[in-house]
Amino acid sequence: MLATFLCQLEPEHGDPLAALDHITLGIRNFYDSGNVGLIRNALATLAVFLDRLGRLEPAATIAGFAFSPLTASASPQLSTVIAHQREVLGDQTYESLARKGETMSIAAMVTYAYGQIDQARTQLEHPK
Repeated sequence: MLATFLCQLEPEHGDPLAALDHITLGIRNFYDSGNVGLIRNALATLAVFLDRLGRLEPAATIAGFAFSPLTASASPQLSTVIAHQREVLGDQTYESLARKGETMSIAAMVTYAYGQIDQARTQLEHPK
C-alpha cells in the first residue's frame, strides 16, 4: 500500500520515474498475493498517472478495470480523471476503452499495465 501512496506523491513532489517504480511494486505485490480488491487501487493510481502524462487511451482502459465504488472512494482522483477522459476522448470512445479494460482478466490487465508502465518510462526518459 505504501508503494501505491508513494506513486501518488512522487510525480508532484519528486521523481516521476520513481513513481513508476513504486506503482510497479504495488501492482506486483497485490497481484502476487492475490489481492484483487487492492490491485484495483494500484491500477487506479496508474490510470491517474498515465492521464497526467497525456496517455489517455491506456489510462481509460486501466480505469475501466480499476473502477468500483470502493476504488472511487479510496482514489477520488479517479473520478476526475474519468471525467477528463470523457471530455477529451468523447463518451463513446471512453466507454469503448473502459469496457475493454473491464472485460480483461486480472492477469491480462497486469500484463497490459506493465507494458504501459514501460512505455511511460520511455516517454519520460526520452521526451520529444
